[in-house]
Amino acid sequence: MRGHDAAALVLRATLGPMLFAHGWNKVAGPGGLEGTAGWFEALGLEPAEVHARMAAGTEMAAGAGITLGAAGPLPAAAAVGLMTVAARTDHRGKGFFVFKGGWEYVGVVGGAAVALAALGNGRYSLDGLLRRQRAGVGPALLAVGMGTASAAALLAVCYRPRRKPDETRTDH
Repeated sequence: MRGHDAAALVLRATLGPMLFAHGWNKVAGPGGLEGTAGWFEALGLEPAEVHARMAAGTEMAAGAGITLGAAGPLPAAAAVGLMTVAARTDHRGKGFFVFKGGWEYVGVVGGAAVALAALGNGRYSLDGLLRRQRAGVGPALLAVGMGTASAAALLAVCYRPRRKPDETRTDH
């Protein structure tokens, strides 16, 4: 199982810090939380200031949990939820490739999070140290289910995209 444990460690060491960095950038990047809130407002997430803080905090918490290998599969579920919201709001209708604004990046991150939930955090993790290993189809389905259900609830309550003037016409 050393290969399995090493694979989980490499996946965690890749995915976790990247998620944390994305969350930190929402707080301390060039525009800070104010800039993130403005971006979220343009996307139609209301109230934008709350969503900016929620997204940043969730990305940093999920990133830290994944990096440390703690509380699996909950950080993976958070990553799936984040990526689902991003796919529905910022990347929707822009095709596949991320360089065109498409969903490629969020799809890979969400898929990697589900793969990690299935793989488990491995022996070289906080969960491994505490002997709380969860792996297999159940944790993967839990990550998918919790992540997508949370995203769907958030979008149903808070997503109000602004329509362009030509989208409101009924005579075309």
